[in-house]
Amino acid sequence: MDQSDHIPSIISERVIVDGIETPVALLADGRLRWTNGARRRCLLVEKEVLGFVTDGVNIKIKTILGAEDGCCRGSNKLVRKDFVFQPLSQESHMLWSQKLREYLDSLGRPKRLFIFLNPFGGNKTAPIVFRENVKPLLEDAEIQFTVQETKYQLHAKEVAHALDTSKYDGIICVSGDGILVEVINGLLERDDWETAIKIPIGVVPGGTGNGVAKSLLDSIGDPCTAVNAALTIVRGHKRSLDVATITQGETRFFSVLMLAWGLVADIDIESENYRWMGSARFDFYALNRIFHMRQYSGRISFVPAPGFETYGVPISNPAKSIRIDSNNTSIEVEPQRLRYRGPDINLENLSWRFINGPFISLWMNNVPWSSENVMAAPKAQFSDGYVDLVITKNCPRLHLLSAMSDMSNGGHVRSPYVMYLKVKALFLEPGPRLEEQEKGGIIDVDGEVLARGKGTYECDKKSLMTYDQLLVTVEQGLPRSRSLVVAH
Repeated sequence: MDQSDHIPSIISERVIVDGIETPVALLADGRLRWTNGARRRCLLVEKEVLGFVTDGVNIKIKTILGAEDGCCRGSNKLVRKDFVFQPLSQESHMLWSQKLREYLDSLGRPKRLFIFLNPFGGNKTAPIVFRENVKPLLEDAEIQFTVQETKYQLHAKEVAHALDTSKYDGIICVSGDGILVEVINGLLERDDWETAIKIPIGVVPGGTGNGVAKSLLDSIGDPCTAVNAALTIVRGHKRSLDVATITQGETRFFSVLMLAWGLVADIDIESENYRWMGSARFDFYALNRIFHMRQYSGRISFVPAPGFETYGVPISNPAKSIRIDSNNTSIEVEPQRLRYRGPDINLENLSWRFINGPFISLWMNNVPWSSENVMAAPKAQFSDGYVDLVITKNCPRLHLLSAMSDMSNGGHVRSPYVMYLKVKALFLEPGPRLEEQEKGGIIDVDGEVLARGKGTYECDKKSLMTYDQLLVTVEQGLPRSRSLVVAH
């Protein structure tokens, strides 16, 4: 006897399915079960049923199934499929509609979404991704949505800053990581940030990097596809995500992906010169930078996580001396608009340690994947209250080339020339290039330039911060506001 025979039914009646009258039951464990001839069929409502519509005497069940057509097991390919139930009476039709609606509502799925669509990111495919992969699932799930195409850099931040979040159950970014970061910064700079940041934020891969989407989907064993991302949003799954606050004087920036200085930042930003090569520009420019290696003087001070106290040398709180260059040419930010100020921690009471340069690369990561094919920090967790540091020093070119070739699986962190540790706070004092003292470096945060030193790529452009001391602190899931939450 099937164990499910002992599970109580929410509703169980005879219904016509595919022209055949058969017993159909919605079980208390969330399975919708019936018999089709000699074959028993079942749908896992939470996982496979998107929604339903009534059409005259029929109830059309909207589902998404694996290629094996049933319970979605054993296949990565997903197919939308309708099942048509015809109850035998009007009373039965009304009861089935009521019970199905009550069960779907009990799952806590979103009903209204605000969607940012970036038509310029990556290969400019986000509109197609939304139209072909996201919109049909939202419609099947009867989710209402408002779409806002971004028109310029920081447009999403402006909209998020003014958005009436009470009208929506979530914000979705069909883009790369950049729009997600803009939305988070816009919400955290609001007067009502503690309320605004409670709104769940989802991301559908539609850009170049897609590191957050990849990290979230990989954590549950799903491929990084728009359909899989959209399904996690439809199902209403959520998890907390740490936010790193980067501070320089009164200027703040909130990061959820990564900060890079040195080799990784140079490759990410300077390869823009070769954008015509597509994604191959990263590999090409990485080779260029390895064989024309730069090293940077400077110092990093940090508060190690438990188990990482052997790295570096003890030091008193270095952040008390943080300053802003009096010749600051950065973009002016109104301090009164920055409502969330970062984690409330006493830096004096922390156990600081430091490491001196020269450095080839400093790479701070909040999630495991920095892009779809680069596992930057294999031990990074979404809400552990720490960021993962990957530090490269004194590495011969061939060893560096070997380490970078292992980034697709996180193998680079096993190199003897790489230090990998978790930290609660980081104080960065970036210096000039070792061989060209008149030139500085680039500080890259979440794929955008945060600060440019003298003589760097497009150094005449304004940036949010100067190439000087900055402090990074981490808030574990923003506990005071119940955190930034993202679909998983």
